Amino acid sequence: MGLEVKYLSELHKGQFGIIDSFTDYELSLKLLEMGCIPGEKIEVIRIAPLGDPIAISITGYMLSLRKDEAATVRVRLS
Repeated sequence: MGLEVKYLSELHKGQFGIIDSFTDYELSLKLLEMGCIPGEKIEVIRIAPLGDPIAISITGYMLSLRKDEAATVRVRLS
């Protein structure tokens, strides 16, 4: 049985996941430079009241992403 795969924008506060892949090549280059590497564990720390932006914890620091950016990141739930 495989792990469930969702988009980062679909996760709720407190959920964990492992980065699986990206759907936008150009944006993926920016995200890779910021440490969003496939296989890295992330946690959703905060979601703004209107759902945008989303703050995640990854590799020891907090990163804020717009919801449309988070919608390009596929994560496996852990």
